Amino acid sequence: MRDHSRDAKAPPHPDIWTGRATNRVQWLLALVGAGCMALGIELAVDSAWTSGAAPLVMAVVGCIAAGLLVLFGTLAFVHVDLTLDKECVEVRCGHMGVPRRRIPLAHVAGADFDPQITPRHWGGWGYRWRPEKGTAVVVRRGEGVVLRLWDGHTFTITVDDAEAAVRAIRARLRPSAPGPVH
Repeated sequence: MRDHSRDAKAPPHPDIWTGRATNRVQWLLALVGAGCMALGIELAVDSAWTSGAAPLVMAVVGCIAAGLLVLFGTLAFVHVDLTLDKECVEVRCGHMGVPRRRIPLAHVAGADFDPQITPRHWGGWGYRWRPEKGTAVVVRRGEGVVLRLWDGHTFTITVDDAEAAVRAIRARLRPSAPGPVH
C-alpha cells in the first residue's frame, strides 16, 4: 500500500510545472522515413528504368511521399511536453509543438496517476482517441497522467514524474468547479 503522508507534506508547487516524456525509438523510424526519401531521390536522379516514365514517376513520388509521411509523422511524436500553470494544462508534441492541446483547469474534475500506459492499449504511439478510453498522447510506455474532465471524457498523457504532475494538478484544482449536469 502506498504511503500518502508524503503527498500531504510536499512543498508548495511552483507557479509553473513542466514535464516531458521522450521516445528514442521514434528517431529510428524517422531514419526509415529519411531512407525512403533518399531512395526516391536516388531513383529520380540516377534511374536506368527501361519500362517508361510513368512507373518511374510513380516509384519516385511513392518513395518520397512515404518517406515524408513517416519522417514527419514520427518526428511529431518524439517527445511530449506538459506545462501546468495556474489556469490550464498544455500538451505540446514534437519539436514544433504540434499537435497542441490546452485544457483549462476549470474543465478538469480530477487527475490520476497511471503507472502503466502502453501504446498497445491505445493503438500505437501518437495522438490517439478511443471511444471507450478517451483521448491520449502516448510517446512511450510507462507512467502518465489521466485527466478526468467535467464532460465525462478523459485525456491521458505519458510524462516522466507523473506522480508529481498529478499532485501539482490536484493542488490547483478549484473545489467549486461545476460538476456534470444530470
